Amino acid sequence: MAALGRRLSKFSNFVPQKPTCSASNALKLFANARSGRECHSKTFSARISTVLPEFAQIQTHDELHKLSLADPDKFWGKLGRNRLDWFEEFDIVKDCNLREGKISWFLNGKLNAAVNCIDRHFEINPSKVALIWEKDEPNSAEYITYKELKELTNQISNMLISHGTMKGDRVIIYMPTTPMVVAAMLACTRIGAIHSVVFAGFSAEALAARINGADAKTVITSDQAVRGGKSIELKRMVDAAVKKCPCVKTVFVSQRTGNDVPMGKIDIYLEKEMSKYSGECESAIMDSEDTLFMLYTSGSTGSPKGIAHTHAGYLLYAGITHQTVFDYQPDDVFGCVADIGWITGHSYVVYGPLVNGATTLLFESIPTYPNPGRYWEMVERLKLNQIYLAPTALRLLLKYDESWVRKYDRSSLRTLGCVGEPLNHEAWEWYHKVVGDGRCPIVDTWWQTETGGILISPRPSEAGAEIRPSMPMRPFYGVEPAVVDPETGKELKGDGVYGALTVKHPWPGMARTIYGDHGRFKDTYFTTYPGYYFTGDGAHRHEGGYYQITGRMDDVINVSGHRLGTAEIEDALDEHPAVAETAVVGYPHSIKGEGVYAYITLKENVSIAEKDLKHELKTLVREKIAPYAAPEMMQITAGLPKTRSGKIMRRILRKIAANQSDDLGDISTLADPSVVDIIIENHRNMQQ
Repeated sequence: MAALGRRLSKFSNFVPQKPTCSASNALKLFANARSGRECHSKTFSARISTVLPEFAQIQTHDELHKLSLADPDKFWGKLGRNRLDWFEEFDIVKDCNLREGKISWFLNGKLNAAVNCIDRHFEINPSKVALIWEKDEPNSAEYITYKELKELTNQISNMLISHGTMKGDRVIIYMPTTPMVVAAMLACTRIGAIHSVVFAGFSAEALAARINGADAKTVITSDQAVRGGKSIELKRMVDAAVKKCPCVKTVFVSQRTGNDVPMGKIDIYLEKEMSKYSGECESAIMDSEDTLFMLYTSGSTGSPKGIAHTHAGYLLYAGITHQTVFDYQPDDVFGCVADIGWITGHSYVVYGPLVNGATTLLFESIPTYPNPGRYWEMVERLKLNQIYLAPTALRLLLKYDESWVRKYDRSSLRTLGCVGEPLNHEAWEWYHKVVGDGRCPIVDTWWQTETGGILISPRPSEAGAEIRPSMPMRPFYGVEPAVVDPETGKELKGDGVYGALTVKHPWPGMARTIYGDHGRFKDTYFTTYPGYYFTGDGAHRHEGGYYQITGRMDDVINVSGHRLGTAEIEDALDEHPAVAETAVVGYPHSIKGEGVYAYITLKENVSIAEKDLKHELKTLVREKIAPYAAPEMMQITAGLPKTRSGKIMRRILRKIAANQSDDLGDISTLADPSVVDIIIENHRNMQQ
């Protein structure tokens, strides 16, 4: 397979195959990375003068957090003016009304996100590495400098303009995690088009729904994706989708593998076409509240929602959270392994790191290809200073022998990040002790597509402040969570309370609307608890004001009047040394209303009898939570139904538990649909 860099070098000098000036700079950058260092200052006041010099006079983290809540105009106004480059500076910091679902930040400001992510860093150091493409093929990273990213982005920008893409048009991007997808995103940004990246694993039907929802006339895709050594037929999927999308006029096809794919009348090879255009392109002047991108949330319940984020507020928030949560320093190599198709990929692979002028990782593969040491071999080879991954990956990897981790040098790592569903205790301990050798802080972050960036995280905090396992703990600057009684709608004060997690004040990174349906946006997030942003999650506020996420409110089980968060039960089950991963759902119970059904996967080489194991697991839950929380139904299964991004599709498990397996809905997005048949058969056998 021809490398992307080799294919493009004919016309853009894209990725050099041998060390040149830019590659040498990359190697120097990695060699100079501050491997395994502690926080770079002993006191918070000294630290903040470096990290957030705008507030160097502040002495403590608590004081700074209080300032961000008491005077958000001052706090965010300073950061907005200093951290972004503007064509015209804003004159009003915010105009928000949560009761109405109205959010506006940095009003009357004019800027462009591509200028902030590429151009200003290019002007300072064009040969600095912007992207490290860790291809699916092992040990095959390629480096893309800010100069090369700028040229590539501008060629695509000019190509899109030539083919009729205008400011405000929507462009669907359905591609693997490669430099080309980043350039395509930033090219849309450059000209003022709105990009909507669709995870390159969604079915043709799901893709068509998103194309039609955006009314997009342009689609950018690849011939194929490569993931875990397997090819995924992206172009054929697009062909099937476009048949249902009369709005589409042009499909650009990037050659990831170079294999033959069907090409129709509206199809154009991307690399060949973009080579005709200049590497310089004037940037559109965008209003701070112009839409930057939309990202469709999963359609597992109801129709997918096109969550819209805007240029200024989102960009600032992604950059500030990236810098302060992960302790990012200018010479670091930042490694977020999320797919570009999700919000984590947008905020912490692309926009957050690039607005900070960082070197950021593009990880195309899976954590077990070609073996369970893939992440840690990559850490050693690329000298990553931070790694940001999902609990699903951790629970998968801890099933394997620790030698897969310990055989590689991980001393460059300084911060371990986690994002997604709640991180159970066992995975947290394994991550801390085995991966981080007990020396790296774990930032177990909580946030959503709708929030744009991290809202609750153990860091930033006072120097040396405690980190508790399995909870994000501390709200970020400008964020004031509130726990609300779901029955009365009243805010619950003090510690030791459970309820619905809401946020009391707006922050710059939050979504502005659901594309084409602001009424749904208001009803979903602002009507349930008027005056608050409703996250849809439950929370437990512990002593000290620390927050633990208990799971989705629709993942709450009501057993004999007792409300139980499924994540809490899963956390207890996962502490058993034989358990690799669990998924808990409710099922109809003739006496209790709902019962607890646990699906459990085991680690390798477990020898305990199933009957004894189930008894131990029930005892564990009784001890950790309460007798009424113990699962009445437990299925030991070889796998769980997961999407290709690793998300457990719990609606399928609920259907099976409720004996409704004949009506499972669309399962085309599952990585391995055959798992469902096994679970159904196991369930039927349990009931005999």
